[in-house]
Amino acid sequence: MSRNVGNNTRKSNSTRHRAQPAAAVATTVATGTVAVMPVYPIDQLGSPFGDDSAAPLNLSASELRESAYEILIAAYRSSGTRPLTYTPQSERAADDRGQGHANSTLTHSSSLQRSLTSSAASKVKKALGMKSAKRRTNGDGESAGQGRSRKAATVGELVRVQMRVSEQADSRIRRALLRVAAGQLGRRIESIVLPLELLQQLKSSDFPNQQDYEVWQRRNLKLLEAGLLLHPHIPLDKSDTAARQLQQVIRGALDKPLDTGRNTQSMQILRNAVMPLASRSLNGSSVETCHWADGYPLNLRLYQTLLETCFDINDESVVIDEVDEVIELIKKTWTILGVNQTLHNICFLWVLFHHYVATSQIEDDLLFAANSLIIEVEKDAKAAKDPEYSKILSSTLSSILGWAEKRLVAYHDSFNSDNTESMECVASMAVVAAKVLLEDISNEYHRSRKQRDVASDRIDAYIRSSLRAAFNQRMKKITSSKQPSRNLQTPLPQLAILANDISQLAFSEKAIFSPIFKRWHPHAAGVAVATLHSSYSKELNQFVSSVSELTPDAIQVLTAADKLEKDLVQIAVEDAVDSEDGGKSIIQQMPPYEAEAVMANLVKSWIKTRVDRLKEWVDRNLQQEVWNPRANKERVAPSGVEVLRTVDETLEAFFLLPIPMHSALLPELVAGLDRCLQSYILKAKSGCGTRSSYIPALPALTRCTTGSKFQVFKKKEKSQMSQRRKSHVGTASGDDSYGIPQLCVRMNTLHHIRMQLEVLEKRTTIQLRNNIKSGHVNDEFTNGVGVKKFELSATTCVEGIQQLCEAAAYKIVFHDLSPVMWDSLYVGEDVSTSRIDPFLQEVEQNLEIISSMVHDRVRTRAITDMMRACLDGFLLVLLAGASKSRLPLPPTTGHWGPSEPNTLLRVLCYRNDETATKFLKKTYNLPKKL
Repeated sequence: MSRNVGNNTRKSNSTRHRAQPAAAVATTVATGTVAVMPVYPIDQLGSPFGDDSAAPLNLSASELRESAYEILIAAYRSSGTRPLTYTPQSERAADDRGQGHANSTLTHSSSLQRSLTSSAASKVKKALGMKSAKRRTNGDGESAGQGRSRKAATVGELVRVQMRVSEQADSRIRRALLRVAAGQLGRRIESIVLPLELLQQLKSSDFPNQQDYEVWQRRNLKLLEAGLLLHPHIPLDKSDTAARQLQQVIRGALDKPLDTGRNTQSMQILRNAVMPLASRSLNGSSVETCHWADGYPLNLRLYQTLLETCFDINDESVVIDEVDEVIELIKKTWTILGVNQTLHNICFLWVLFHHYVATSQIEDDLLFAANSLIIEVEKDAKAAKDPEYSKILSSTLSSILGWAEKRLVAYHDSFNSDNTESMECVASMAVVAAKVLLEDISNEYHRSRKQRDVASDRIDAYIRSSLRAAFNQRMKKITSSKQPSRNLQTPLPQLAILANDISQLAFSEKAIFSPIFKRWHPHAAGVAVATLHSSYSKELNQFVSSVSELTPDAIQVLTAADKLEKDLVQIAVEDAVDSEDGGKSIIQQMPPYEAEAVMANLVKSWIKTRVDRLKEWVDRNLQQEVWNPRANKERVAPSGVEVLRTVDETLEAFFLLPIPMHSALLPELVAGLDRCLQSYILKAKSGCGTRSSYIPALPALTRCTTGSKFQVFKKKEKSQMSQRRKSHVGTASGDDSYGIPQLCVRMNTLHHIRMQLEVLEKRTTIQLRNNIKSGHVNDEFTNGVGVKKFELSATTCVEGIQQLCEAAAYKIVFHDLSPVMWDSLYVGEDVSTSRIDPFLQEVEQNLEIISSMVHDRVRTRAITDMMRACLDGFLLVLLAGASKSRLPLPPTTGHWGPSEPNTLLRVLCYRNDETATKFLKKTYNLPKKL
């Protein structure tokens, strides 16, 4: 770099202050996190070439513009190939204005006086990817810039109009330059200090009034102060007397206008102070070039002001079509301002970018151009070694990156499907700026860690940040729409609504933004859905931790969460189909919601609650059940009807649950209900006795008769036997709930339950099939294969009915009819009073009761058991009559049965038969009579 701001290695406080944000950006870029950038309001985006608070520029925008125009005209004074000529202003523009002026101007054959044409397309615009100027129309239907185009006939006049310089001021500048040229014949413009020469050449008489002259004089003095004292090309020595002298002259001129005559003392003092300061060099040698406007940031602020000329004065969002000619003219100032191509690129980048932001971002052409130019800046940065340029570069790119990241970290608020091209440009500029800033940090930092993919890291951070913000916005919107004025916990259904919204957001992200970001990040869509997955996971986990029971709202939330997760995983897998790891890195960032498992646990809890509730109901209601045969026409216990109704309602409620795991959890529900029914059945038959509980204990062998010599002893034992029999058969409770009618009701109830179990099983199978058609269960349950049957209760019903039938039969025979059978049949010597007819009459009456009360399907079993009990009673009477003998008996096995030898022995003992008596006497030596 020659004669520019990067020629030296000075490190002023101002540049160090501006470089700090860039270092912070570079560090955070390298670590893969979003930098905390200085955020500029869009309408107040500060210039990276702005003043340092310790050394303000002290020149307003209008003063910079006037000074820049003077430099531009002066640069053209020395760039012409032919001598300068003097042409009256009235002659030059008489045709355009219709009137003459007394002022005159400098003319030459350079491009300054080139006629404007629109025949050729702009090469600059073409290179930057811009279109021709699209002029927005005003209220009268004409374009906003047409007035300017008609008036400007030459490039020079166009620049004057664009820089808002009046013809009188333009004429005055040119006249002064002509005088300078006359006095500085042969010297190039970079060898003189232009403000100093203008101060000496122009007098108050050249201005409309004294006030205008004094304002002009103060501006040039402030320009000298900025270029030589505040922001010099080479840092000042504190002991420099010329600097102190110049400062005194400037301060004095603020109070009293400076006398700038050729030979005045004040002008001589000013020149003696200015020239040594402007002629300094780094090595102390004398130089021909005067450094008075090439110190940073003055030179770049002046150059920025010149570049502003490229924008239509009537529409600052439009770059004029004559931009090629204007830039060609502006480049003539490089020798004065110390600017080269690299600085031109960074300045022009900033001007394009700043105009795009300042004009409400309505002209995307400016953004596209800035994006194209930042690529050139990136190339320049790789080749540039100058530290001063690096500071300027860092300051500029930091400002651009700060603005870009403000939009990208919440790009859902700034972009949509209609402006994706703009978004791509903003992302591109942010990535390039971040990469350049990272390369600008110290080598020690690079050695301390591995180089990372800046582009991928930045895009990753933008995606995650913006999607988190979009998620929070949607959640807040849903919450506020339901509860505008109450500070209450979010109702559960809102999470289901949120899940649906997030699913839509994910698919929209995949379609609109992910294709753009995939240019820099291979898993753009995957990162997006992983972020949404994580954000929703936090809300879902908080919700799950607060849910203790299954509710419709909970099912809605969990079902929606499960669907959302499937959608997000699908997007992630599709996005990673061509990646090396197949998307594993993204999937690992998406730990499963396990919504189905949570839902299953809640359903299991729901099942347990229902089953426990039914168990309590069974225990409570069976204690109150009286087994009234008149309770209903079916002679079924109301508690039995009620328990079946509860079971049916529970199954119905289960299938109404909007869950996808009916088939998986149905066996658990059926098993619980089955146990409840079994408990009911067991309690319904408990206490009713069994066959064995009503059969009396068998007496010992005896040969005693009524007339034997042991009669007294026999009577005593008969009395004891009678008492023993009665006490034995009375072991069953005498409660009415265990009477024969009540036992019949119990039989009917168990039979009713058994029949209804088949109905429940069929209904359950149908409901499963309906769920198959709606896609809620697997095909393996199509034919009821997976239906869990009520096996325990069904088996217990069969066993209970059998037990109750036997208990009723043996209760009737051995308990209720004991006085007419067991206690009196064939007892005593008077056979006529011990007939079976009274017993049969009683049996018939009980059979009628059973037949009239028991269900048809149970009646046969009950009557059969009644007949069996009667036969057992007759056999028992025959085998075990009369009392206990104390005589020695033959050894016995203790068993009792019709085919057992000891039983036959007992029969022989009981028979009053001569043959039997002889057999017993001969075989066992038993007496004929006892």
